[in-house]
Amino acid sequence: MWSSTLPLLALLSTTLAIPQPKISSIRRPGWRPNRRQLPTDSVNTTSSSPSTTAPKNNIWISLTNDEAADVISFLHSREDLNLTAVDDAGEWDNTIMVVDLLPPNKTDALGYLDGQGDKPERWAVASLLFGATEEPYAQDWVVGPIPITNDSTYYPYTFATIETEDDLNDTFDIWGIDPLWHEKDEDGNDHVIDWVGFWRYPATRQMNNGSINFDGETLLPQGLYMQFDITGRDNSQWKFLGVLYGDEYYTSIDDFRSAWQSSDFKKYTPNMGGEWIETDKTGKDLPLDTEVPPMSVQPGGQRFKVDEENKYVEWMDFTFYLTFTRDTGMRLYDIKYKGQRIIYELGLQEAIAHYAGNDPVQSGTSYMDTFYGFGPYAFSQVPGYDMPLYAYCMNTSFHASELSKSHRCGISVFEHDLGHPIQRHSTQTYVSVTKGIALTVRSISTVGNYDYNFDYNFFMDGTIETVVRASGYIQSAYYAKNDEYGYHIHDGLSGSMHDHALNFKIDFDILGTNNTLVKHVIEPVEKEYKWRKGTSNTMHMVRKEVANEDEGKMNWSANAQEQVIVVNKDAPNKYGEPRGYKIMPSRGGAGMHLTITNSSNLLNSVGFATHAYYVSKRKDSELKAANAWNDYDTANPLVNFDKFFDGENLVQEDLVLWFNLGMHHVPHTGDLPNTVFSTAQSGMVLTPHNYLLNDPSRQTSQQIRIDYDEGDVSDVYTFGSEQAFGEIDLSQVSWDPYTYAGDVAVRKFPYDPQNPFDDTESIV
Repeated sequence: MWSSTLPLLALLSTTLAIPQPKISSIRRPGWRPNRRQLPTDSVNTTSSSPSTTAPKNNIWISLTNDEAADVISFLHSREDLNLTAVDDAGEWDNTIMVVDLLPPNKTDALGYLDGQGDKPERWAVASLLFGATEEPYAQDWVVGPIPITNDSTYYPYTFATIETEDDLNDTFDIWGIDPLWHEKDEDGNDHVIDWVGFWRYPATRQMNNGSINFDGETLLPQGLYMQFDITGRDNSQWKFLGVLYGDEYYTSIDDFRSAWQSSDFKKYTPNMGGEWIETDKTGKDLPLDTEVPPMSVQPGGQRFKVDEENKYVEWMDFTFYLTFTRDTGMRLYDIKYKGQRIIYELGLQEAIAHYAGNDPVQSGTSYMDTFYGFGPYAFSQVPGYDMPLYAYCMNTSFHASELSKSHRCGISVFEHDLGHPIQRHSTQTYVSVTKGIALTVRSISTVGNYDYNFDYNFFMDGTIETVVRASGYIQSAYYAKNDEYGYHIHDGLSGSMHDHALNFKIDFDILGTNNTLVKHVIEPVEKEYKWRKGTSNTMHMVRKEVANEDEGKMNWSANAQEQVIVVNKDAPNKYGEPRGYKIMPSRGGAGMHLTITNSSNLLNSVGFATHAYYVSKRKDSELKAANAWNDYDTANPLVNFDKFFDGENLVQEDLVLWFNLGMHHVPHTGDLPNTVFSTAQSGMVLTPHNYLLNDPSRQTSQQIRIDYDEGDVSDVYTFGSEQAFGEIDLSQVSWDPYTYAGDVAVRKFPYDPQNPFDDTESIV
């Protein structure tokens, strides 16, 4: 735990002060498959949502509305904190920013889940902003146990900071670098420097059925930048430092105005709004495109079970718990396969968008998106578009600014056909094919201009895939002397190059908590054999262990010649091979890391994004790779990931893997008006490796074998599966778009659970 506070410089409600931004069986002797039943003219179209009861309570589930209100009321009763209700607070008041669950220590959790241990107490962590002091600071406090009783207590834990509101005119928005720069003067004094750019507000568009303002502001930079020294809390002491335009710097407004008015001054093309930033349909109809497209149905009803209260899911041989946080959104806990835990925790840690350009705003932008939070912007998913119409929806909640918000359908869960088989083989006498069926758990967060789609996919062979996709509006740059940083994509517009690096945590527990990371390396070799004259140019496999944390920062091998596996050396299979799970990139830019590994913006806050993946010894004090409030002082981050690696032994220890997904994005004309998911995606696969004695997907009934002789089918085997025939009742998968709704919010102080109100927000 940390035991100091974080001073916050320039924490005043002004646009310039705070950067504004922008998811087994084996055949027995005599075994014979079931023959397929003759088709009928009817089909079971019963829509069902099977339920289940979790074996244990979800100890990671989000705070309830009552729990959050309880914590907030308790803190307001502490006179030493001197708190003011958020609705009544000013710049010189102490306020509560975020209240969330503090996850239990893993040792306590496993004692409860696997044995006779007591259910861990629930504790909360509350982020407080202390503004009633000459130098404001933010600090996180642990509160509990909850529910609050006379025995409950509170004490400092870790630290946070705050955002402010915009105060802008109706034509231009002004925002800039993130994080702010800290520079020292000749006397060694620290100064906080901000660069801001001017961005044009999109005009309101009048449509046949009303008006709409398309959210394309990040496509409208104006190429004018201003520099300020915003050191200290007294904004009367802040200083204007200069203006940048067309790669020329002016130290005063008068100098810039004079240059602008001179006859030889080059004025670059301004970026104006228009239909080109709109996401509605344009152009003539594509052939047959207005016809109803293919759609997914589940004619026999839902084939997975949910304990809604505990956010617990069972599908085939998988079980897991879900939770949701303000900072990182959706997380999975206690993932079991065939009744054995394989993963204790899986979820997002941080998402960086690191830009580059010839202007200070692009060069100075390196968003760490948990500062803004993935939870607040995980808006309701759209049935039939974001998810199948039959998907199971879960509401999600988080607690910030003394307000509890619930997203309707913040998480969707659905089974679907992958569109390709998971197995097939054919010969001259038979063909064998197994359907590719998966369960997907999905959350989508719109953080500023970008929409992040997070999927966890579960497959019939025991594989789990983590996928992230990005869409939405790019943050563009002004096209003036910017050729080496991006393409010219519109009148005065450059597609600002940037890296996305999203870090995930996997706490593996392969047949217990003692695991080892091994690499099975395929190497070329010259080999002499007794049975051949001379040498053979061939290859062999070399087994290596990652022995300690000094070796814990790694990149994927050239030509993908290393198999990276987490094994339990104490639990070999019947052939003596250690059972384990392999991790490998599956799509897009998986396994990438930041191009700029020594970022001038992120300094000591970027340790988790300088390599493709990492392994460390699990500790209760090293819960996450980053902190949402690292953004305010990147040189002195609250969580410094590099400090996790201090040479500790990694052989048969409780291991945590941290891996990066993302993409190196140089936007082109195809990113207008929005980036598309087709190529802007990245995935990582976790798959059984010598874990079972055969392919477990052989258990599924969703397969067929067709025997034939000289072209004529002699027999068909469907292994007990049923095929739907007859008419499908489409009312099961119909949806009225006018029922789509925003968030539900409940004020937490003073608490009024009977008075919710809608409060869907965006950060731009």
